[in-house]
Amino acid sequence: MNDTICALATATGGALGIIRISGPQSLTITNTICQKNLSLLPPNTTHYTYIFNGEGEVVDEAIVSIFKAPRSYTGEDAVEISCHGSKYILSKVLELLVNNGCRMANPGEYTMRAYLNGKMDLSQAEAVADLIASTNKASHNIAFSQLRGHFSSELARLREQLLKLTSLLELELDFSDHEDLEFADRTELLMLAQTIDTHIVHLAQTFETGQALKQGIPVAIIGKTNVGKSTLLNRLLHEDRAIVSDIHGTTRDTIEDTIDIQGITFRFIDTAGIRQTTDQIEQIGIERTYQTIEKARIILWLIDQEPTPEEIQGIKQKATNKSLLILQNKTDLGPAPCQSLSALSPIPISAKTGQNIQELEKRIYKAANIPELQENDIIITSARHYQALLQAHENLSLVLQGIRAQLSGDLLAEDLRLVLENLAQITGQQKITPYEVLENIFKRFCVGK
Repeated sequence: MNDTICALATATGGALGIIRISGPQSLTITNTICQKNLSLLPPNTTHYTYIFNGEGEVVDEAIVSIFKAPRSYTGEDAVEISCHGSKYILSKVLELLVNNGCRMANPGEYTMRAYLNGKMDLSQAEAVADLIASTNKASHNIAFSQLRGHFSSELARLREQLLKLTSLLELELDFSDHEDLEFADRTELLMLAQTIDTHIVHLAQTFETGQALKQGIPVAIIGKTNVGKSTLLNRLLHEDRAIVSDIHGTTRDTIEDTIDIQGITFRFIDTAGIRQTTDQIEQIGIERTYQTIEKARIILWLIDQEPTPEEIQGIKQKATNKSLLILQNKTDLGPAPCQSLSALSPIPISAKTGQNIQELEKRIYKAANIPELQENDIIITSARHYQALLQAHENLSLVLQGIRAQLSGDLLAEDLRLVLENLAQITGQQKITPYEVLENIFKRFCVGK
């Protein structure tokens, strides 16, 4: 933390490149390469300058932005140098900074310093990486909401309620010589603990949706050989991604790619055709088809002729708890009789000509069953956060059991402390301290007034 660090903050190859310097000597070190006393200039301002090498030669003309602690991304003194995007210029400026006392930053070190300096909590720091990696509107909105502290605020509210419960129970322990004295009404305690637990469970339940939005919703395209699965994949992707052939069994492995539908990323997976075969390689491909079905959230079953009752039953069994869309392909060749599927409303399409593909995309989006996200909606995308919430629910369940079993306040208070620690893991807060409990008692309940 005492080092002054530098790094290139933009990708190479563009018209401009930004070098970020952060640490106690940021202004002093930058002074040496631009021959301007930045310490005398006001913070949050930008200035035109030249960058000089050690022999006084001009390396580049640049714009220097000045930030002074604590009003910077890292909470430290910081400088950003906007240079021309030449790879030579950027490497030369970094070399000059290192020669004058900077150290090259480690991956994520700027955000780590922002966390350590209290500019953001741990969940917000993780949101920075998610925001950079976001590939669609939904994942962007989730990451930006978390970065703005909506999730942190919700956890702070839950923590305050849990601290109130803990303080009431701790207060009883302070007056343990009065056996009949009960500060925490057990009925009220039970209701509040149930409300908090319900909210924690609700947050944990958003993880499945969060993972789907972050990684893309898996959609398996299945069917017999030569039914048009690869043609459909190419049509959806608007490119020739999969090999199309009249030869049965051409696709012997899964082929995957993504598209964006109404701001949501869908991962379409073309699979090997399902049929009886003695070809060992093709059998492996068919086995992978079944594995893909297991992992998929949406299944597109492509048919071009009337399926048998056994085929219908087999697909329905494999699609249990998944969204199944039946696609009647090759409608450009004339309608195929599918009376046995009339109750399942097959969607007529032509993967070859593109007929009804836009309607199919709408149906796929609807089948994903993604709720309309509002600005302040909280969706869990991190497995670490999910595990912490599950552990909090488990410990809070012990509290609820203890209240119903009329356990003593000291045992209840210990389980509540564990719940608080579970939630603190998400934001990186310190564990609850005895002083914090005492402060809450005297502030809220005015003992001994």
